[in-house]
Amino acid sequence: MENSFYRKKIARQRRTFSVRKKLRGNSASPRMSVNKTNKHLYVQLIDDENGLTLGSFSTMNKEKKLSKSKETAKEIGKKIAEIAKNKNINRVIFDRGRYKYHGLIAELATGAREAGLQF
Repeated sequence: MENSFYRKKIARQRRTFSVRKKLRGNSASPRMSVNKTNKHLYVQLIDDENGLTLGSFSTMNKEKKLSKSKETAKEIGKKIAEIAKNKNINRVIFDRGRYKYHGLIAELATGAREAGLQF
């Protein structure tokens, strides 16, 4: 039983790293990293060269508590695009992590594109 949990953890890490090894963000075009849990959705703009988080937004934000849904994912995409625009960032590198580009992840990307981010 313990071995199966270990194998699942290793498989998740491999999926994450296989996507992330091809992506590298900088200050001109940061990496837009997405993470989701059973209850929440998180997005960060990361400058990998300097090791800085340039901005972030999630369903746990203090301004507005949101539930995890497709409409919320689209709204979070628009909010993170607004944060990026305030920092004069027009282009990002989309890092979906271990998740498929489907459902919430696709809606988040659509919201960010509608708000003017390019990737």
